[in-house]
Amino acid sequence: MKYYIVSDIHGSSKNIKKVLEYFDQDGDYLLVLGDILYHGPRNDVPENYEPKEVIQLLNERKDKILAVRGNCDGEVDQMVLNFPITSDYLMLPFDEYKIFMTHGHLYKEFLWMNKNDVVLSGHTHIPVANKEDGIIFLNPGSISIPKMNYVPSFAILENHTYTIYDLDKNIMFEYKIK
Repeated sequence: MKYYIVSDIHGSSKNIKKVLEYFDQDGDYLLVLGDILYHGPRNDVPENYEPKEVIQLLNERKDKILAVRGNCDGEVDQMVLNFPITSDYLMLPFDEYKIFMTHGHLYKEFLWMNKNDVVLSGHTHIPVANKEDGIIFLNPGSISIPKMNYVPSFAILENHTYTIYDLDKNIMFEYKIK
């Protein structure tokens, strides 16, 4: 399986369109880590803020999307998206470990996670791949409003390797899970 992972789209059509071009070539599932349509009161409006186009682009791929709710996602967003986004988390089995998908604003402790399990989150808009207390923390960054001088980014999980890319598909980070 090849999972494309995005977070913090915030209604930016240009950047999600670019990621979806790659995804359509070889992706199995698109994992969306929240903050899909609205930019939130603390962020500037992202470049190419066109939430209606983002809705259309994602709805066209509804059967290949697994998503969780971000702090900027609301019930009204679920009314226009044809895939579920209201769960605060999803737990995915992945070979001998599990992946806990969440946006990143709610859970700070992961007592249900075991050594070498993966926490996949967004929210900070900063790409991350590290291990703390035996748990692997992965964040693809934001494809629309990156922070701390990072560029827009997304990730791919394939063959136990987590790779963060910029929008031109240049490798920024790579992390071997196994």
